[in-house]
Amino acid sequence: MTLPLAGLTVVEVSSFVAAPLCGLTLSQLGAEVIRVDPIGGASDVRRWPLAASGTSIYWTGLNKGKRSATIDLLSPEGQELVQRLIVEGDGIVVTNAAGLFWLSFEQLAAVRADVIHVQLLGRHDGSTGVDYTVNAATGFPLITGPANHAGPINHVLPAWDVCCGLYAALAVVAAVRRRDQSGVGAKVRIALEDVALATAGNLGWLTEPQVNGTERQRLGNAIYGQYGQDFTSRDGAAFMVVTLTKRHFRDLVEVSGTGAAVSALAESLGADFNDEGDRYRYRDVLSGLFAIWFADHTAEEITEALSATSVLFERYRTFAQVAEDERVTANPLFSSLHQDGLGDYLAPAMPTVFDDGYLASEAAPRLGGDTANLLTARLGLSTADVARLTNAKTIAC
Repeated sequence: MTLPLAGLTVVEVSSFVAAPLCGLTLSQLGAEVIRVDPIGGASDVRRWPLAASGTSIYWTGLNKGKRSATIDLLSPEGQELVQRLIVEGDGIVVTNAAGLFWLSFEQLAAVRADVIHVQLLGRHDGSTGVDYTVNAATGFPLITGPANHAGPINHVLPAWDVCCGLYAALAVVAAVRRRDQSGVGAKVRIALEDVALATAGNLGWLTEPQVNGTERQRLGNAIYGQYGQDFTSRDGAAFMVVTLTKRHFRDLVEVSGTGAAVSALAESLGADFNDEGDRYRYRDVLSGLFAIWFADHTAEEITEALSATSVLFERYRTFAQVAEDERVTANPLFSSLHQDGLGDYLAPAMPTVFDDGYLASEAAPRLGGDTANLLTARLGLSTADVARLTNAKTIAC
């Protein structure tokens, strides 16, 4: 299969999640992504979790399929090498390293006018921000968790890093298309906080207080505006159950044998449970009825019964359970990958199918392992040049 971005080269000067995820996404689409790190690696090179060998499982996961160069980013000669990798390649750089004049759009555009420069920031004014601080500033921890909880609860998924990285990859593709059509380069800035604020606005969390004068409250595991709740089986398994439509709800009532009770409840309350608003409004008393059926049945019985209906449900699982489940082990999204320092494991491809096939991942590079090859093949340096730069500690091979 011809990969969508085959033949495109992107230089990535980055660390942590968002920018490396951008590079990973572009790499899985076929681009050659050259990750440039300072000698010894950036601050994420030993980030937990670590394998027994000391290799960062986190770092290898976000850098699969890339090439790695380690260069002294503080020395003028090292900076010039990185600039040349960018402007003598396809003129595309993605970075979350702020305040580096030598890596700025203006500096690179002075050498190559059609350069595409994608800068990831914490906040739009250039001040610092990471996923966890941005999340705290945008309201989500104060509506996450049990309804009776008083303090903030952070979620563990770095959602804004992930969204920002994917926005950045989209920006690269869009900028390349525009350049192909018009010859114009691009100066792109994406702030983590802007991504979070835009998402909160697009999904109504910020619009609600502006328009209605109200704001979202904690709901625990319920779903705002719909009927959804978690239940526990007789043998202690937890399930998430969701009914988005009248049919979903009708099937849940039928399978749980609560038809008479639900009808009596609707009549006493003057409610219409065909309406999603009423299902949400009276969710607690409905859950009390359904919980009896769940508590009387085993997880296997619940799974079998609900599988025969339209009800949306899933059993809660740990990461370890998911890793052993056939949704991973028998899923073509995953393929066996050998990674130095980790051994063999099932690694995900890009979760997008092109022409009936997943775009499989390749192993992450050894830190700095491509430095010499990149400088000789891309920039025309000689082996003597590489030896001199290595001895001067301008590069590390």
